[in-house]
Amino acid sequence: MSNEILRTYACKDEELLFISIFVSLSLKRDLSEFGTYSPVFNRAYVSVFDGKIAVLKEVVMPKFMVTERKVVTTRLYGTMDGLLDSVRHLTGYIKLAKSGISIPIEDFGFAALRKAVNAKDAEGTFKSLQFVNANVAKFKDVLVAKGLSEEFVAGLISTAASIAADKQLQYEYDTKATALLQSNVGGFNELNAQLLEILSVGKILYTGKDTVKLKEYTFSELLKKVRRTSKPGSDDASTGTAPTK
Repeated sequence: MSNEILRTYACKDEELLFISIFVSLSLKRDLSEFGTYSPVFNRAYVSVFDGKIAVLKEVVMPKFMVTERKVVTTRLYGTMDGLLDSVRHLTGYIKLAKSGISIPIEDFGFAALRKAVNAKDAEGTFKSLQFVNANVAKFKDVLVAKGLSEEFVAGLISTAASIAADKQLQYEYDTKATALLQSNVGGFNELNAQLLEILSVGKILYTGKDTVKLKEYTFSELLKKVRRTSKPGSDDASTGTAPTK
């Protein structure tokens, strides 16, 4: 029999957290109206809610993990971008070799490599680079005769290894983050329970009276807002954690 705790909410963990942050701001603004409805809603109540949010912020992905993952990703993308210059050099040597290369330059794998690099696709870049490296090895003697250096060839092999290593590091950070989230599902469920309590009273207070505030206490509207602000390029972009349900 599984001891896994099931989530009581139908969104990502980080989305629940951001929704709670928005609701906390609204509740602080409207606390007097909530307090008039019920003495349950007071500063201590808000403090408990904010405390849960603060704890779970570090669960989504601890700051040190965010920083370290960004370093790895920046290095990985830099390594990948550097391959575009290598492709230009290799293309030149292949053209100099002319009939010495028995396959068309289009079959060397450069197009797929460029596409993967430009798409920031580490897996695709690694596979494409491996294909290019195999072709370089096949025609190495001809290319070296035209000026390709042993250091250049070794650099391509080293680059492939570096991409694979950094991709593995990214996977390990994401795996740790997912495991951390799973081990704290109970905490997220408790946050969700208090969130739903606040939303319920918000609907009682503002239905038919204030459509703007009503949206601020409606889960579906809040989820739309979070997903809009979490799109790439927005100020509140996602935390980089692996998607969780």
